[in-house]
Amino acid sequence: MSNTTSTPSPKVKSAKTRAGTGNMDGGDGKGSMSMIPRGPVSWAGLGLVAVAAASGVSYYQIERERRLEQAMGKIVSTGKPAIGGEWSLVDLDGNLVTNKTFAGKWTLLYFGFARCPDICPSEMVKIGKVMDTLKEEYPEIAKHVKPLFVSVDPARDSLKALREYGKDFHPSYIFLTGSPEQVQQMAKKYRVYVSKADETEDGDYLIDHSIVVYFHDDTGDMADCFTQSMRPVDIVEKVVERMTFDPSA
Repeated sequence: MSNTTSTPSPKVKSAKTRAGTGNMDGGDGKGSMSMIPRGPVSWAGLGLVAVAAASGVSYYQIERERRLEQAMGKIVSTGKPAIGGEWSLVDLDGNLVTNKTFAGKWTLLYFGFARCPDICPSEMVKIGKVMDTLKEEYPEIAKHVKPLFVSVDPARDSLKALREYGKDFHPSYIFLTGSPEQVQQMAKKYRVYVSKADETEDGDYLIDHSIVVYFHDDTGDMADCFTQSMRPVDIVEKVVERMTFDPSA
């Protein structure tokens, strides 16, 4: 038996790939060797990329909401709302409704559209839970709160369409719409972002818009705002805090 060590044949050596043992030029093995693994992408690697991407999106969403809440805090503390104002729309019965209609009531105002696939229904269900909790735990406060839904898609959200849409949500909701000009003017006063997406071949489209619930006091002034990240219990706490606040105490 021989004690010499056999040397791999050139054929076997050249079979090594760039993704495996590091032959950078893929030729006869005389090129430089890579110090960086170039194997197939692993599921763990893809997971890290996905987590990083999601974290980036979440960061910007949270940052946007934080800035909005900070701005609202300044508005509330100074008592001089920089957003909102007078507006005029119609309800599901075709009656004229203005901001003065709700004098003496506190309102939870949300902008959305009836064909919104997920976010609008989720936010409206959340406010419905707020109304139920207030009615159960703070019945006297609940009597003075009205949730409002303003359509940002007046071209498709007819009174009939909104009437059907409203059947799926809390009965205390008041649905409002108007001409495109009326809706645009109101959205501008509330600094609501509204952007129509490209239409599909069948003429359907979605609308990107701000996801904020505006809370007004019984004089119509802005009292607070509630972003998408807030839970029903958080909103209930804020509503009760604002409605029971005694500035003279």
